[in-house]
Formats: sequence, C-alpha cells, structure tokens
Amino acid sequence: MARRSCIGAGVGAWIRLALAGLALGVAGCASGPPARPPMAVDAVPAAWAGTLPDSTLAGAPTRIALTQWWRQFDDPLLSELIEAAQEVSPTAASAALRIEQARLASLTSSVAAQPTVDAQATALRGRVDPGAPLTTTQSLGLQASWELDVFGAQRAAQQAAQARWDGAQAGWHDARVVVAAEVAQAYVNLRACQAQTVAVATDARSRDDTARLTERSAQVGFQSSATAALARAGAAQGQMQLIAQRAQCLVQQHALTALTGWAPSRLEPALSARTARLPQPAQLAVAQVPAQVLAQRPDVFNAEREVLAAEAGVLEQRALQYPRISLLGSISRNRVDSGRVSQTGAVWSVGPVSVTFPVWDGGLRRAGVRLAQAQVDEARTRYAATVRRAVQEVEEALVQLQSADERQLHSQLAVRGFAQAFHALQTRFRVGSVSLLELEDARRSLAQAQSAQVALQQAHVTAWISLYRALGGGWTPDTAPSQTPSLLGSTP
Repeated sequence: MARRSCIGAGVGAWIRLALAGLALGVAGCASGPPARPPMAVDAVPAAWAGTLPDSTLAGAPTRIALTQWWRQFDDPLLSELIEAAQEVSPTAASAALRIEQARLASLTSSVAAQPTVDAQATALRGRVDPGAPLTTTQSLGLQASWELDVFGAQRAAQQAAQARWDGAQAGWHDARVVVAAEVAQAYVNLRACQAQTVAVATDARSRDDTARLTERSAQVGFQSSATAALARAGAAQGQMQLIAQRAQCLVQQHALTALTGWAPSRLEPALSARTARLPQPAQLAVAQVPAQVLAQRPDVFNAEREVLAAEAGVLEQRALQYPRISLLGSISRNRVDSGRVSQTGAVWSVGPVSVTFPVWDGGLRRAGVRLAQAQVDEARTRYAATVRRAVQEVEEALVQLQSADERQLHSQLAVRGFAQAFHALQTRFRVGSVSLLELEDARRSLAQAQSAQVALQQAHVTAWISLYRALGGGWTPDTAPSQTPSLLGSTP
C-alpha cells in the first residue's frame, strides 16, 4: 500500500508539473509575434541634405510615376532592351527561385503545425501455439499524431518562414530594379560613346581638310614643309582617335548584347535609328521625406523581414526549452480468421498523451537561444547598414543631379565660345595670318569642350537613373502579400 501511495504521489507530481508547463505555455503564447525592428533613427535624417529637383517640373514620385520608370524615357528601344534583359537575367531568375524556396519553406512550417494522418495496412498468417490452428490477421486503419504547439515553437517557425517569403518577393523586385538600372546605364554609355564618336569624326575631318590645304600651300611656297608635316601628323592623330572611339563603342555594344541577349544582327539595326542620341528622362520631384522614400525600397523591406524572421527564431528556440506535448490516436478495421472461427470489428484508441520534459542536454538548448539572439543582432546590423546605404544612394543621386544641372549652361557657353574662336582662327589660318600651332590649340580646346558636354549629358541621365533606382524603382511594401505596417512604424 505504501508503494502505491508513493507511485500515486509521483504521478500526481508529474501531472502538476505538466499543468504548470501548460500555464507557462499559455503565458508565452500571449506574448504574440516578435516585435518590429526599430528604425535606425541615426541613419535617417529628418530631411534630405541635397537639393531636391524642382517640384514645378512634375508631381511627387508616386508609385505610379516610378513603376517601370524606364518607360518614361523618350526612347522606346530602352524599354524593349530592359524587358529583354529581365527575361534572361540570371539575377532575376535566382531571385524567382528564392521566392519558390521560401514559399515551400513557409508551406512546410504551416503543415508541421497540423496533425498528421497515416494509413496503415497489415496482414499476418501464422500459428501462435503448437496446438493452435493457423491464424490470419488483417488490419486496415488510420494512425494520427499531433504535437500540440502550446509554447509557440511551431507558430514562431511559421512567422519566420512567412517573413522570409515576403522578403524573397521583395528581393525579386529589387533584382528587377537592378537589372533595369544596369541596362539603362549600359544603353546610356553606348549612346554617349556614339555622340563622342560624332564629335571625334567631325574633328578628324577638319584635321584632314587642314592637312590638305596646308599641303597645297607648302607646294606653292606659302607654308613651310615643317608646317605641312605637322598638319599631316595632326590628321593622322585624328584618325587614330576616331578608330579608338569606334572600338570603345563596339565594346559598349557587346556589353549591351550580353545583358539583353539580343544578337548583334538584331541589336545593330535597332540602334541605328537613334544613333548618338541620349535618352531623356522624365523630370520628377522628390517631395517625400527620407523615411517615406525608404519605404519604397525592396532591399530595405527585405532586410526588415530578415530581422523579423530572426526574432521569430529566438522565440522558437526558447519554446524548445519547455515540455513537448503530443497526442496519438488510431482507428482500424480488423479481421481474424483462426480455423473455422472468424471475427471482424473496429478497434480504436485515443492516446497516449505524452509529455516530454527537458532535463539535461549539456546546455544545447541555451546555446540555441544565444545563437538565435546573435543572428538577430547580425540581422539588425545588416538592416541598419541597408538603411544607411539607401540614404547615401539617394543623397549621392541628388548631388550628382544638381551638379549636372548647374553645369549645363556653362558647358553650352564653353562649347559655343571655343567653336567661335576655332572657326575665326581657321579662317585666318587659310589666309596665313595665324600659325598652325595656334589653330591646333584652338581645335584641342573645342574638342575637349565638346567631349565634356557629352560627358555632362551622360552624367545628367545617369544621375536620374541612380535616383530612380534609389527611390525603389516603383516598388512599395503593399506589393508584398502580407499587409504589414509600413517600414517606419506608421500605418500605410
């Protein structure tokens, strides 16, 4: 009797311990999902340091204005090239595969929290006793098992998987924005190279004309043989620069071919329609404050999702420190044939309910919690770095855009002035009132000014491309499947 009392007291103690664990689990479940990561306030200024584009040029950069921003250039070919590049881009393809992987991981986590049911069929024939008849036993039934998510481990795993799925989808948008920016930049570089080629070709023809006139003048004695030799050298140098410039454009064209997958036989005719003309971007105003602009960037959203996933991982590891409760059950239809006797009937059971209490694991579970917390710290560090990089990219684009705008008028005046000076000296050279050295010096000044003007036009378009990309390329968090609060803690 004493032994029974001892056993009963022990079982009662285990039951009370299990009930206490359930109470703790309910309290743990009440804590809810992981908190949103705090915005790195020190990384987000209250206002942009750079001068914003004139708001009178266009409306604020809404999602509609930025979606497929490349279509807002006055060049249909650019849109075709970008769309072709996104079809063949390995970066976008990898991002799409990561979405599928994250979706399957989310599905796996969701299914893991549900009961599992397995069908089982057995057949047995034999003699259990030397004097007994042969017996045939047949069974067909279902077995179910369910681990109760009392302490929220499975729910935390689902939250982490969902956050990574949302982040993967934002990463796909970010990959498309990056591809669009790369193709647009390569296209602008090619058009700028073609514009430089036109200027170099014009200079080379002018050098050839000067060389011919100088040669004729030297033959009749109006110019010295040294001047004629210098003119021929200048003409040769002009041809050399033209050949080098054309080769550079060919390299740029090959880069565009690699990005888009268009064969040269298709790309070259398409490019010839607008040779040497740089695409002109649509003007837009940046009216939002930095925090609102950052909410449009998929890379920042993805980094935030990674923080949420890591925090859910901490909850999951903590839940593994508590008891695990599982429930089993089965139902089957059995038939037993023994000699001339047959029995058929249903057999079912509910249970057992098993509670597994962690007793000692050498600190493995505590180490898992610390590891998960370290992953949270790492994710928050990456998140803050992403925010700082986003602010930097917008600020740099604004500075470059402002600088290009301010230099345009001066560039036009410089080209106009050097052109007037060169043409005046060219006229005087033909009548012999100035030397060839003075003419060549004026020619170099004009060529440098023309080259600088094309480079400035290229920098202006590049700054707009950088700004479009820095603003998120038209993506906003509401394009993700989960309707979560906005990036900065305010409601959308």
